[in-house]
Amino acid sequence: GQSLMADKPVASPCNSICSLNDEDICQGCFRTADEIRRWSALDNDQRLDVLLACGERNRKVNPFY
Repeated sequence: GQSLMADKPVASPCNSICSLNDEDICQGCFRTADEIRRWSALDNDQRLDVLLACGERNRKVNPFY
């Protein structure tokens, strides 16, 4: 069948602010160290799930963002 991966891959949210906090969450993109390591192996659906989780983490840290 036609693969959805033909669409361009979901870009990494990395913005070059790469520093992990005490919970191993990046201060720049809000991914966990594990998510950052696994990113290149994830498909688009998994990447979108990670981005949603990042948004949730961002709101916990920056409620006014």
